[in-house]
Amino acid sequence: MTALTRPLPGPAAPSAPTTRVPWQAKFLALSVIWGSSFLFMKVGLRSLAPLQISGFRILSGALVLTVLLLVTRGRLPRERHTWAHLFVSAFFLCTLPFSLFALGEERVSSALAGIGNATTPIATVLFALLLLPSDRMALGKVLGVLSGFVGVLVIMQPWQAAGRPDLIGFGMTLVAGASYGIGWTYNRRFLAKADLGGLAQPTAQLLIASGQMVVVLLVWWLVNRGHLAAPWSLHSSPSAALGPLLAVTALGVVGTGIAYSFHFDVVRAAGPTVGSTVTYLIPVVSVALGVLVLHEHLQWPQALGAAIVLSAAVLIQRPARKPPVTAAT
Repeated sequence: MTALTRPLPGPAAPSAPTTRVPWQAKFLALSVIWGSSFLFMKVGLRSLAPLQISGFRILSGALVLTVLLLVTRGRLPRERHTWAHLFVSAFFLCTLPFSLFALGEERVSSALAGIGNATTPIATVLFALLLLPSDRMALGKVLGVLSGFVGVLVIMQPWQAAGRPDLIGFGMTLVAGASYGIGWTYNRRFLAKADLGGLAQPTAQLLIASGQMVVVLLVWWLVNRGHLAAPWSLHSSPSAALGPLLAVTALGVVGTGIAYSFHFDVVRAAGPTVGSTVTYLIPVVSVALGVLVLHEHLQWPQALGAAIVLSAAVLIQRPARKPPVTAAT
């Protein structure tokens, strides 16, 4: 998943190249691309370890965005303090959530992992209260947050010993979704005035995340080098790995690189409110693909909890009502 937030206010962005593709088509493409990312991760796990999936995803996505940035003649940030803040945001927006989603899908279905992603708006509201003192929690947002917690509890079914999802795996997806909330709130707090527009910031974030993942993969390999010849070694035969490798390639090139550029185009054309509503469609696509392609099944408490969480996300992102203007007497 991914970049699901309103854009950061800042200096005027360089003019983006014109495109003949309407923003509505890109919006629908985003919902399918990001919703199918959970399917691609599940397929990738047949031959790759979770950290290999997140590492290859970030590296290939960074390569795509770097090429797009060069083609559009964009530029990366130059200030050291900007790169220091980008290091933090890259961890919470790329390195941590991409890794946790892949790790979580070792234990839970791709459909349930997509539902975990829907908690991002809930986490964003909570962390905004901590990092953005000017933000206030309206009654609708309070009800949305409480409803979201209820939905998560219904999914986890703590009152039932058998039949509930793996709590560790689902917990990883919840932390991954919350990580997006931390990252975007951190961006609004510390990088608002540093945003260069276009693809500069997401490209910089993925480049930093690439460096972070190289370190993570090397440490992971050193711990497991007894049965892994190299950090890129597969746990299946080369012939069986073709499908998983293609899935992870699509996850990085399309689901990370191209999707980032689509998202910025939608926000420029339709505004941040419309751009953020793609959050609601991602779990729908992930559940549909999980059921139809992977033959996964959701029990009724999981389906009910997912509906509650999505309703809470919609309630949280509803604009606050403006007080009525009284005529002067």
